[in-house]
Amino acid sequence: MATDYQLQREWVDSIYNQMSLEEKVGQLFMVDAYSNQSKALTDKVKELIEKHHVGGVIFSKGGPLRQAKLNNEFQEVSKVPLLVGMDAEWGLAMRLDSTFAFPWNMTLGAIRDPKLVEEAGAAIAKHSKRIGVHLNFAPVVDINTNPDNPIIGNRSFGEDRDNVTAKALAFMKGMQRENVLSSAKHFPGHGDTSSDSHKTLPTVGFSKGRLDSIELYPYRRLIEEGLSSVMVGHLNVPGLEQNQNLPSSISKTIVTDLLKNELDFHGLIITDALNMKGASNHSAPGEIDLAAFLAGNDILLISEDVPKASQRLIDAYSAGLITEERLKHSVRKILFAKYKVGLNHYKPLRESYLYGELNSITNDVLEHKLMENALTVIKNDRAVIPVKDLEKRKIAYVHFGDDDGTPFLDQLNRYTKVDRVEADQLGDLLEELENYNLVVLGYHKSNASPWSSYKFTNKELVWLYEIARKNRVILNVFTRPYALLDLETNRNFEGILMAYQNSPVAQEKAAQLVFGAIEAKGRLPVSAGKEFPEGTGFRTKNLNRLAYGLPESVGMNSYKLSKIDSLITVAIEKKMAPGMQVLIARKGKVVYERNAGYHTYEKERPVSENDVYDIASLTKILGTLPLVMELVDQDELDLNTLLSEMLPDFRNSNKEKINLQQMLSHYARLKPWIPFHRQTFDPATKGPSFAYYRNEEEPGFNTRVAEDLYIRNDLRDSIIQVIRESDLQSKLEYRYSDLPYYLLKDFLENIYGTSLDYLTKDHFYNSLGANYTTYLPLNHFPKEQIVPTENDKLWRKQLLQGYVHDEGAALMGGIGGHAGIFSNANDVAKIMQMYLNGGSYGGKEYFSKETVDKFNTCYYCDNDVRRGVGFDKPQLEKYGPTCGCVSMESFGHSGFTGTLTWADPEEEIVYVFLSNRIHPSAENRKLIREGIRTKIQEVIYEAIDQ
Repeated sequence: MATDYQLQREWVDSIYNQMSLEEKVGQLFMVDAYSNQSKALTDKVKELIEKHHVGGVIFSKGGPLRQAKLNNEFQEVSKVPLLVGMDAEWGLAMRLDSTFAFPWNMTLGAIRDPKLVEEAGAAIAKHSKRIGVHLNFAPVVDINTNPDNPIIGNRSFGEDRDNVTAKALAFMKGMQRENVLSSAKHFPGHGDTSSDSHKTLPTVGFSKGRLDSIELYPYRRLIEEGLSSVMVGHLNVPGLEQNQNLPSSISKTIVTDLLKNELDFHGLIITDALNMKGASNHSAPGEIDLAAFLAGNDILLISEDVPKASQRLIDAYSAGLITEERLKHSVRKILFAKYKVGLNHYKPLRESYLYGELNSITNDVLEHKLMENALTVIKNDRAVIPVKDLEKRKIAYVHFGDDDGTPFLDQLNRYTKVDRVEADQLGDLLEELENYNLVVLGYHKSNASPWSSYKFTNKELVWLYEIARKNRVILNVFTRPYALLDLETNRNFEGILMAYQNSPVAQEKAAQLVFGAIEAKGRLPVSAGKEFPEGTGFRTKNLNRLAYGLPESVGMNSYKLSKIDSLITVAIEKKMAPGMQVLIARKGKVVYERNAGYHTYEKERPVSENDVYDIASLTKILGTLPLVMELVDQDELDLNTLLSEMLPDFRNSNKEKINLQQMLSHYARLKPWIPFHRQTFDPATKGPSFAYYRNEEEPGFNTRVAEDLYIRNDLRDSIIQVIRESDLQSKLEYRYSDLPYYLLKDFLENIYGTSLDYLTKDHFYNSLGANYTTYLPLNHFPKEQIVPTENDKLWRKQLLQGYVHDEGAALMGGIGGHAGIFSNANDVAKIMQMYLNGGSYGGKEYFSKETVDKFNTCYYCDNDVRRGVGFDKPQLEKYGPTCGCVSMESFGHSGFTGTLTWADPEEEIVYVFLSNRIHPSAENRKLIREGIRTKIQEVIYEAIDQ
């Protein structure tokens, strides 16, 4: 049976032996083609293929589908399948619209793990192969030791030869494992030049010894590992070539003696584009092609005049200047390469589903991973990064640069309140910043191309120094590290984070790093002044705050998860609720967020992520319960503490022997509900009685129930007395009751001497960065930011917007132990994640994991009581609060207004659902009847990839 090499040789020989001299010479040329040009121009390329038998095309600008169609057309008219090349150093987006851009090499150079760079190379190769590209002119192995290099810069992996070599080798392996040919460039090294070979002939003025130890080093290593091809640059290298100003691309000394013989390279040797001034200024079309071939190149890239050049090579062959052996050597190498990439069995490109396959979620997942691993903290005085102790921070964001910083600021605000501060005059800005104790500076430069401007203006430098002189500052640089060369970085900047690019992903990940949701892992690939040499990079701590990313990064399926969108759409269309917020996190990362619908059915205000909902009974586990858990953790309480010990007034009552565990498990014979508000009605009018209410605040009537409605201050004491005197249920069984939380509110406020509103903020919300979680939301947010609930026609006679819906909590001025908190999905998720973390979040331990476990235990399951201590738990039978697909370790709570949150330690899932299903009437039970909340939960678990 023939080996693959024998089959390859047979195919190559069969093709070569049938070729005329013109066809052999034609194989040496790779011509440029554009899918965004006129038919007349593309017809010229077809003419070169048909008449001059060119061996390959290099595609440039255009679009993927247009290129695929053109590729098929070109291949159809070619006698021998074409070798298709492309510059796709950071992906097809280097040349094509509607395609994916991976991070630039400079960014990849900051990553410590070469395996991630290999994944980038493989992903780019898959894209290349999908549109018929066999040869990607990458990786760039130029070692960028010159910060002023106008053409390489971000295209280089860095300035250190070992780092560049490791990353280039990984990139090459990734491409070649997907059967796309690699091409190391620009031989013998374009990294330490200050001019652009597209415009002139740059000089690399080093000795051969220096070139051998630095510039040539990566080529040696890649050649040893099976490098497919080398692109030879147009460079003046007097240390290697004695003839003055002879481009390296036409130097036999450099191409043949050095590359082929000394470095023992047997792969394809390709010139850089021959229409570049670094080559074309030296010789006329035809002559430069002949010189390049005689120097030892195999493929002549983008000849200025293929007919003339082809004829010049044929004449040289006829004159004996080119031997048959020399021609055969190159043509057979080209044919071997064609066989290697499968052109012996050429098939036209499939044009269907092209955009979807080139822009799949796997690209985004990889980009996120690459950026997370590239971000580099190069200064971190007093461990300013990550930001801790949020309750002590007042943070300003100041924007610098000429590009957008919105994704960065938006992401910062997911962690805590960060104000954008700006002014036209420096003095005004400094005055504004006096109100803050931390300033986050974002320097945002265009991410359009790796050659975009990156330098600070003189004005920006002055402003930066003055801000840093007077404030504690974290500087975030969203451009190449060389920007810091103009900055006296040792002048008062406590923290500097290098993000390398200004893409939305880079901005979002940088914000997550600033707040400790992810760690800093990268290292500077180039020096940024004496203070920050190449290799600088501080590791930072992960504070276990929520990160934000993609489902696939935590083992979930985006497509399956998208079914939630349909459920949300159905819920809104069928008027189960006007709108909703839905959030899903797994393994500490938010992977799904949807703000859908409107505040009301009038559709005047769409739901946004910063809108706050009345979360109803979620108050129990997000407000009151953590305060109780804290006391248990401090040994101030335990689950056996009696109600009479907490509230002495309950001694000698029928409730004195009820303990904390019993009442929070809803297994204490307490009444499920007492309609306190009805006792304040006027029997005649069936509305608020004047004995209890006033329409304006006055002495003794300072407790606000709703707009223009105040109740007697002493009613709170009456409520506790009513509870004390209430009968117990005749039978000990599970009965859900709000009453324990009235009593716990009274207990907590008594021992701390302050309101539950203050306690929740002081003990939890401020340090969690839960700035959208509060009682009395009208004191903190514009009314239009608060989602309305019921139009209460019976009691308060108004649309409730900013006032708690629950009647009992309303009687206490909106601050109840069982209801009254308003929040958004993101904040609810923070608190639930704190529980999943075992009681810690943001570097702070609120209580121990043992305490969390103590409350997350079903003590009365044997008595058909599913509840934990405060937490709801999965149903014991068929029906209950969950989809039935969650673990028994999971816990959460639901709320009357149409809310639910659930956490599952086993799958590390947090699920938040907020709605105002009771708008405009609490009679609307469609959301409950249809089980939308549990159907969404079911989809969440179906989306976990096993």
